[in-house]
Parts: sequence; structure tokens; C-alpha cells
Amino acid sequence: MKIESIVTIKKELKHLPKEDLLELCLRLGKFKKENKALLTYLLFESHDEDGYIASVKSTLDELFEGINTDSYFYMKKTIRKILRQIRVYSRYSLKKTTEVELLLYFCDRLNELRPSIHRNRTLSNLYERQIISLKKKISVLHEDLQYDYNLQLENLNS
Repeated sequence: MKIESIVTIKKELKHLPKEDLLELCLRLGKFKKENKALLTYLLFESHDEDGYIASVKSTLDELFEGINTDSYFYMKKTIRKILRQIRVYSRYSLKKTTEVELLLYFCDRLNELRPSIHRNRTLSNLYERQIISLKKKISVLHEDLQYDYNLQLENLNS
């Protein structure tokens, strides 16, 4: 089966009646958890971005509370899992500020972890890569937002 391009799919969707579009959306929601999560975001949470960010942060808090701190190996696995979740949540919202806020929160929570992530080279490097990534993402935002986010970034480093 040849998979069509998005442009072709969009053209085809324009010709479908409303009932057929509804049926296609419901089928997509049944197929994968990510599709259902995206539909949930678009239908219920996209109008309140601050509420969405708060709910994602509470989800991240739960994940951070579940980190096994017995060894750095288990910490690394869970921290990478949390970072993957952040990327997924950021993709749902196409706003750059959402991604920046979630990554800032992630880095802040990493600094609070005990034992310290800075005693492990891999975790320390992961943290530094996120800081570099944050600087790049902040640099493309509006000047006022850049100032606010850079202040938060400086607080992380101090």
C-alpha cells in the first residue's frame, strides 16, 4: 500500500461529507493512544494553553515522584522517559512557549533531584543539552518573552 502525502489527503478530505469526517476521526482515535491524546488536546485543552501546561506539569510531577533513585542507571531511564513525554506533549501544542515552559520545568525538577544529577556524567550532559536547546528555542521568541525566559534560565544555572 502506498501512503499518500498530506497534500493529497487534505484534498481528499475536502470532498468528504461531515459524517464521514467524524467517522474517520473516531477511527483514528481508536487506533493509537497518541491519536486519542492529540484529539483530546485539540477538542478540550487547546483553548486554554495555561491549563494544559498546568496539567502536563502535574503529570510530570507524578513521573518525577516515581523515579527510582537507588542507582543512576534507573534514574537515567526514567528521566529519558519523562523527556520523551515532554516532547510528545509539546508536539500537540504547536506553540513554542509551551515547549519552553515545559523544558524549563523539567530542568528545574532535575536540579531538585537527590542524589544530584550533576554527580553523573550522562545525566549532567543530558541536562546541559537541554539548557543549550532551551537557549536556542528562547532566541526565536518575542523579545519580552525572551527576557522573562532568560531570567528563569539564569535562575536554573545559579
